[in-house]
Amino acid sequence: MLYLVPTPIGNLKDITLRALEVLKEVDLILAEDTRTSSHLLNHYAIQKPLSPYHQHNEHKVLQQIVEQ
Repeated sequence: MLYLVPTPIGNLKDITLRALEVLKEVDLILAEDTRTSSHLLNHYAIQKPLSPYHQHNEHKVLQQIVEQ
């Protein structure tokens, strides 16, 4: 299943409980900016595999995910 979870831009507390629940339960997190996302995940003690996913690598990453 695919979940799209919007994350806060400024204040880390501007995230819903449902978004945190989803992030804690998924097997893999794809993020446009892993540095920013890792800051959020560390703040909420969420330890999940994190991979970059953006305009320049989307085809390569999607193929790897499909193969998994």
